Amino acid sequence: MSYNLDTLHEEKKEKKRLGFASVKSLVAHMVEEKKILLVAFVAMVIAALLNLAGPILIGYAVDNYIQTGKYHGLVIFGSILLGTYIVALVAGYLQTRLMGGVGQRMLYTLRNSVFEKLQDLPYDFFNQNKTGDLISRINNDTDKINQFFSQSLMQFLRVILIMVGAGIFLVSIFWKLGLAALSPAIIIWIFTKLISPWVKKKNAESLKSVGNLSSEVQESLNNFKVVVAFNRRDYFRQRFAFVNRKNYSAAVRAGIANNIFLPVYTLFSNLGLMIVLTLGIYFISVGEFTVGLLISFVAYVNSFYNPLRQLASLWANFQTALAAWDRIRRILDLENNLPRVGSKSVDDTATLVSFRDVSFSYPNGNEVLHNINFNLRKGKIYAFVGPTGGGKTTTASLISRLYDPTKGTVLLDGKDIRSFSAAERVKRIGFILQDPYLFSGTIRDNILYGNEEYKNIRNKELEKIFHDTGLETLLQRFERGLDTKVNDAGDGISLGQKQLIAFMRAVLRKPDLLILDEATANIDTVTEQLLDEIIRKLPTETTKVIIAHRLNTIANADVIYFVNTGNVTRAGSLKDAVDMLMKGKMAS
Repeated sequence: MSYNLDTLHEEKKEKKRLGFASVKSLVAHMVEEKKILLVAFVAMVIAALLNLAGPILIGYAVDNYIQTGKYHGLVIFGSILLGTYIVALVAGYLQTRLMGGVGQRMLYTLRNSVFEKLQDLPYDFFNQNKTGDLISRINNDTDKINQFFSQSLMQFLRVILIMVGAGIFLVSIFWKLGLAALSPAIIIWIFTKLISPWVKKKNAESLKSVGNLSSEVQESLNNFKVVVAFNRRDYFRQRFAFVNRKNYSAAVRAGIANNIFLPVYTLFSNLGLMIVLTLGIYFISVGEFTVGLLISFVAYVNSFYNPLRQLASLWANFQTALAAWDRIRRILDLENNLPRVGSKSVDDTATLVSFRDVSFSYPNGNEVLHNINFNLRKGKIYAFVGPTGGGKTTTASLISRLYDPTKGTVLLDGKDIRSFSAAERVKRIGFILQDPYLFSGTIRDNILYGNEEYKNIRNKELEKIFHDTGLETLLQRFERGLDTKVNDAGDGISLGQKQLIAFMRAVLRKPDLLILDEATANIDTVTEQLLDEIIRKLPTETTKVIIAHRLNTIANADVIYFVNTGNVTRAGSLKDAVDMLMKGKMAS
């Protein structure tokens, strides 16, 4: 299954899911905020209606009090107008405050949803996507949505409400002049409908370029030791400059797209005002209109067209938010391709793992394993040897269900491995990688990571367990023992020490199956012998799978399998395995 976020939704049927569908799926994440949204909406409506009442009150005061010299009425109307605007100000402040909270809570919820989805996706997903781009989606894209909801949504609705109200007032006061004043709005609507998809596309390209920039920075900093060792700062400078230049170009294009509305809206706003002034003066001259109504008309025309200038930037923000939401939705819409299925037990109590007609292909289409069949019996030591790229690690990944086979079935203890929950599977299978990963914290934190049995155990009790299992000698190699500090980069800890921590983490679980994928590649011979003794102290029914290049590592294996060109062949003896390995290297 392809998990590449850049290509996943580029199919024709997905291209149709724009506009309304995007808005609908985004609004679905606001269900918990509906009461607050309703209050904010009511406050916004009150503010908008009170602001709309102002021009008609001013026009009435001009015709009935200023032109007639009845200034006492002018004072009364002025007081009413002032009170109206004060209430509108309070309602507008309430709406702004409420929406600020809605935006922040939505940002919090959305980031949690994205991160929880990432935790639920399989290992294959992270192989097909850049870490920097995923970080950008969680941080940058969600913030674009927050900015729209906290700053622009109610303002967007308020602008539309004022425009609709102003339009109604224009037509109801004097329909001939009202229709003439609104005619430029038709051209604006057509222009907006035609140009919006292009604006959204440019914003999506800009957001994608930000993700690529984050990926480049993350890769450069994570591998800075290699950069320094090979003195290739110039190479990464050039790479960063190239990506930064692309980001700059994409940002400029998005900026042009976002600002294209404003001059067009301003042009037609001024055209509408000219129509009102020209025709208004004409209608006054023929006695069909009054000066007060013309003042009201000009105010309502401004109320209709001035918000269009705000709408230009708000609509651009809306398109940016939609583009960001499309990028986030691509993650939220994904499903784990490692589902749990039902399975009937197979009557073979001695077999722990069984491959039955297993084939496997990566998303690029290249088949790595071809129709593999073998059995791993309980308590035995198995070795998988072969040239680099032959399929050893892929075989181990299928055993631990980092992937599912393209064809065939993998059985664990006589049942389809897909029928086990993730917790059950991890408890029964221990996996020590060639390049283990450490989390920021202490050695204790890393050793007990994901181990529910010992998560609340005290250090003294844990040290006793280490003594009983033979792990105490490994722990003594760290100056502060369990309290030794480590970080995710592993600074101050050698690769060999990282492998020792990973070894302790796996052995402490006492798994039914222990997989060592080149786990002793960076460890000296003396330590390797010590690890071998610790492995021997595991329960007799524990099955061990050793993936190795060094042949002394597999000297004690009960069964040796040779893995090459997608085939897994049982070797008769260590000498046979050596001969097959040499032939495989010569062939490659």
